[in-house]
Amino acid sequence: MANQLGRRYQCETCGTMVLCTKAGTGAIQCHGAEMGVQQPRKLPSSD
Repeated sequence: MANQLGRRYQCETCGTMVLCTKAGTGAIQCHGAEMGVQQPRKLPSSD
């Protein structure tokens, strides 16, 4: 999987978060395993 510009990746083992500032081929790894893409957080309602 290629890393995606502007996406945050998080290690499931230690919780380290990485922000991708340059897209490319290859995978971001931590502890010998690929880091998963962190899903966007929902913003609180402004009602």
